[in-house]
Amino acid sequence: MKITRRDFVKLTGAATAGLYVGTQVPWMSRAAAAPAAVGLSDPALQPKFVELAPNALDPGFKFEPLTAGRRAGNFNVYIRQSVQQTGLVSATSGKKLDTTIWGYGYDDDRGVTWPGRTFQVKRDEPTTVRWNNGLKKGNKPLEHLLPVDTSLHWAYSLPGYEEYSIKSDGVPIVTHLHGGHTDFEFDGNPEFFWSPDYEIVGPRWDALGITRLNVYAGLAGFYFVRDDDDTGEAGNPLGLPAFPYELAYAIQDRMFTDKGELFYPAFPGDPFYDDFITGEGAILPSDIFPGGGPTALAEFFGDHVVVNGKIWPKANVEPRNYRMHLLNGTDSRFMVLRFRRVPAGATTLDSAGTPIPFYVIGSDQGLASEAKQVDTLLSEPGSRYDIVFDFAGFDEGDRIIMENIGGDAPFGGAFGGDLDPEDLFPDRQTDRVMAFDVVLPLDPAVLDLFDPDEIDFGPVIPDWSRTRKVALFEGMDEFGRLQPLLGTAEPATDHLGEPIMWPNTPAYKGAGLVGQMDGSIAWHSPTTENPKEGTTERWDVFNVTGDAHPVHLHLVDFEILERREIVFDSNADDEGFIPDGETPANDGMYLVTQPVVQHNGLLGQGFRIVQPTNPDDAYGDVVDIDADDGYVENAPKDMVTALPGQITRIKATFDKPGRYVWHCHILSHEDHEMMRVLHVGEGAFE
Repeated sequence: MKITRRDFVKLTGAATAGLYVGTQVPWMSRAAAAPAAVGLSDPALQPKFVELAPNALDPGFKFEPLTAGRRAGNFNVYIRQSVQQTGLVSATSGKKLDTTIWGYGYDDDRGVTWPGRTFQVKRDEPTTVRWNNGLKKGNKPLEHLLPVDTSLHWAYSLPGYEEYSIKSDGVPIVTHLHGGHTDFEFDGNPEFFWSPDYEIVGPRWDALGITRLNVYAGLAGFYFVRDDDDTGEAGNPLGLPAFPYELAYAIQDRMFTDKGELFYPAFPGDPFYDDFITGEGAILPSDIFPGGGPTALAEFFGDHVVVNGKIWPKANVEPRNYRMHLLNGTDSRFMVLRFRRVPAGATTLDSAGTPIPFYVIGSDQGLASEAKQVDTLLSEPGSRYDIVFDFAGFDEGDRIIMENIGGDAPFGGAFGGDLDPEDLFPDRQTDRVMAFDVVLPLDPAVLDLFDPDEIDFGPVIPDWSRTRKVALFEGMDEFGRLQPLLGTAEPATDHLGEPIMWPNTPAYKGAGLVGQMDGSIAWHSPTTENPKEGTTERWDVFNVTGDAHPVHLHLVDFEILERREIVFDSNADDEGFIPDGETPANDGMYLVTQPVVQHNGLLGQGFRIVQPTNPDDAYGDVVDIDADDGYVENAPKDMVTALPGQITRIKATFDKPGRYVWHCHILSHEDHEMMRVLHVGEGAFE
């Protein structure tokens, strides 16, 4: 049977609200929210493959560096509110609708865009960007476009910042560059935020607790680093397609009102509210949540697919190789991408052909060790994949649809025909991403020189000198809401190997958290991931939740080594606990509950992994998944899909000192405590 969170609580005797722990049971799936609720845009009534997709690598879409003065060559970027047309039309009049967005761009007539304009820089040449928070109207700060849950651990709930609010002081932000080898002060640590005009600066300088909302409003864009091999120009040494045959697409999902505005659920009656609040038995006090909200929800799945700010767009292409950079910019959605041929003008996949092979040549932080030919590609939230697709051989007028066979629910490893129907939206439109129409004549003056054998690069990471066991948990906060958490799968030690202890304060002692830190831990608690500067570590990521999580480490690129099944103690029950009256067999790991001290001093609930006397007994067989299953992972990565019930192994070199972070890149998860400090070297506990 499928065990819901409520069933799980009854089985384990948890105290107040529902949660679940993925172990050996069939993984629970959550009911898909019905789209097209009253007042919302119905995705089935919106046009498909009408708007042209903007290319984020079009020269006119790139940021121009400053050209004069002492800051020449640097970039000056503004964050502002604007209005953009996404291709949405009124269901009654058929007229195009405007959408209010936040974007990155200029402080002149060129304005800001969603996604933000693109950076293109040269490897090993320092780049300086000044980010200007201009989210105000005149001298008055703008309210957020979306409902803000101030009960979370967020920027203006930090000690000394409680007096501030968005209404009076503006929206706090900070920008993080994926893949940036950046000094920690400028790396996007969520306590390094700033308000409009730098009036308020965070205690350490993405803003904590509202990252998902800022990204949803439009604050995301591309950053390309070129080198002597991958120049981005025609005639490059690798023969890679260059503009206009090099494309960059940010794929996101959204909900909209029937007036065209962005919609984000947070109140009773909204999509997903019953799944994560009412259905979980959460108790939201009326003095904090008047009328039941706004409240953060554990995940978000939009029913409209948006590519570079346009709903279900298209691109016109020549019959040749194209290079595509695909960014998964969704909140929670794992996409599983394929390409299929349909007749000219088709807007569904009803008459689609078989999946068409293409090459994956790179991922998050660079080109791969070899080009992999696949017909299916798993794309986790926050990931970037670099592919080459050949449109040669198709008839003039043929349409190729980029298909998504991932579900509209948390990802547990299944996709396509293995999905449960309740994991899909009714009248689902999210199976389509965009279309490519082979309608442009081939330009014979431009040679098509792509050779997959030229791809022979990373990752190149030294052997590790330390193994670190970390873990992914899903517990509950002080209100009984699902709270995804990070933590350790072993007692924590610092960069010198010395024990890291729970704080000797009333909150922790009263919760029984004493001695060496271990188990699920909230953001504000002491650092437990403290590599020694200049060393390489292997991280073993234990996922004891029911979902896959896209794990992202700042500062480093890493190599994905392997995955192994978790072995549970043979006397554990189906949820991974030792039943009352039973004794562990000590032939595998098991779980125990433990409190989680919240940012406000109240208690939620989490877990701790108890390893067997021989910890190797918790490691089962190697999981056999690879490119044939859609997992292409042979490039320098900063994202990895940690699948439920598995131990995912990666290795990375930590070569810069300071305070970085690691987190789940499901944005709704990182905003609700699934983020921890990663401090390299000394000073972690100052």
